[in-house]
Amino acid sequence: MITIVGSLKGGTGKSTLTFNLAVWLAMAEVKVMLVDADPQATLTDVVQVRNEEGYRPRLEVADNAALSAERLGDVDEVLIDVGTADFEAMRRAVVSCDRIVVPVPPSQADIWSTQRYLRWIDTVERERPPEVLGFINRGDTHHAVRETAEAAAALVSLQGIRYLKAHLGQRTLFRRSFSEGLAVFELDHRGKGAREFYALAAALYPTLVS
Repeated sequence: MITIVGSLKGGTGKSTLTFNLAVWLAMAEVKVMLVDADPQATLTDVVQVRNEEGYRPRLEVADNAALSAERLGDVDEVLIDVGTADFEAMRRAVVSCDRIVVPVPPSQADIWSTQRYLRWIDTVERERPPEVLGFINRGDTHHAVRETAEAAAALVSLQGIRYLKAHLGQRTLFRRSFSEGLAVFELDHRGKGAREFYALAAALYPTLVS
C-alpha cells in the first residue's frame, strides 16, 4: 500500500508521523520504503540521525525521484512525506498513492487548510480518487481546553475525508524522541504518547494487529 502523509500547511507533524510509522512497520518486519518528497528534507534528517546513532531497525529514505510506479512497487508498504514547496512532486505522489493521511492540528486555520487540500486533491487526474483519512494531531492535553473537540467535530463534517478517532496529543515526548532519531514508543513505550501512537497505527494498519 502506498500512503501519503500530507497537507497544505507546514508544521502539522507530517514528518514525525511518517518516521514513527516507518519504525513501527519495520519492527513488524514489514518491508517499508520511505520517500521524502518535501524540499525541507526533515524526514531525511531524522533518518540520518537514527542511522548515525546505530539504532535498529535501520531505515533508508529515497527522494522524490522514487515517485514512479516501478520504484514504488517493490515493497510491502510505502510512506511518502510531501510538502507544498514542491507541488509537482505532491501531484506525482497523489497519482501513485492508495491513500492520504492528513494530520490536522486543532485550529480553525488548519480546518480551512484541510478543506483547500481536499479541493486540490480533487483536481489531480487519476482513475479513482484516493482514500483520504484525517485525524487530530498535536491536540490539547488539558481536559478544560475544548479546541481539540471542536476541531474534531469540524473535521467529521468535511466532505471527502474519513475521520479517525485516534489522535495524538501535543506532547514534548514526540519532539524529544524525534530529535534523537527515535520513535516515541522507543523512548518511552509505556507513556501516553506511545499509547496514542499505537491506537493510531492500529487504525491505519488494522491487519497488522488483528
